[in-house]
Amino acid sequence: MWTDKQIKGKILHKLTRKGKFEHSHTALDNLSGGFPPDLRGRAKDMSQELIKEGILYLKKTSYGKQVSINLEQKEKIMEYINEFFGTG
Repeated sequence: MWTDKQIKGKILHKLTRKGKFEHSHTALDNLSGGFPPDLRGRAKDMSQELIKEGILYLKKTSYGKQVSINLEQKEKIMEYINEFFGTG
């Protein structure tokens, strides 16, 4: 069973691998991709929590909501990623 922190860690790991920092962004809807179907709803919820925590920037565009990583939250980002890998 995945914890909320592990789900957040997987989302952040995916974004860091793809280089989605500051001005490089991706669609909010893409964040739940790669999760098993039964976890996609929770992944969407955790994405919203990451936005509320200020870890993800939300940019509303004419083609949908886009997100990128807030580098000022580096410590919290690494905490979540380490939790995902089981080293936290």
